[in-house]
Amino acid sequence: MTRGGRHMKREAPERRCIATGETAPKAGLIRFVVGPDNTIAPDLAEKLPGRGIWVSSTVPALEKAANKGLFSRAAKATVTVPANFADWVGDLVAKRLVESLSIGRKAGAAIAGFEKVKSLLMQEETAILFQARDGSDGQKRKLRSPVGADTFCGCLTAEELGLAFGRDRVIHAAIKFGGIADLCGRDVARLSGLRPS
Repeated sequence: MTRGGRHMKREAPERRCIATGETAPKAGLIRFVVGPDNTIAPDLAEKLPGRGIWVSSTVPALEKAANKGLFSRAAKATVTVPANFADWVGDLVAKRLVESLSIGRKAGAAIAGFEKVKSLLMQEETAILFQARDGSDGQKRKLRSPVGADTFCGCLTAEELGLAFGRDRVIHAAIKFGGIADLCGRDVARLSGLRPS
């Protein structure tokens, strides 16, 4: 608190992207670290030890960082970058998002199915609407995502959404407001830059 009892506004931490040179809030970037074998690895939870190297979560930024030797320059050492780097990172972000959704399902915060999702949207309890990228466009148009940034994800396949709910395929899913929704929101923002819907 400041003098006078007002709450201080804390601005979101910012980092500089090695590919674009722009400074942006951490939510739009991915942290990377150099592993013990000198291979670059994404630190999606932002908890791994070592100096963080930040890159915007877009395919062009990741490809530029990988192909132009920017990771080695930032690390001040020779590092190895895995093949098909942007796709690999996108798959890791998608896997993390599916795991978070699965935790949400077990906690009762995530649901699947058109009617259940429609009902939750009408109650205005939905933080994020998920619709499979390979689902029917006609069905998907019948549901409107909540207002706000990172409240819609159309980047996962029906099979990936199905993994979160223990089914073969899921087209419509939603997660309620809460801590897991906050966790999913960051990965939704990352994945939308890596797998445009």
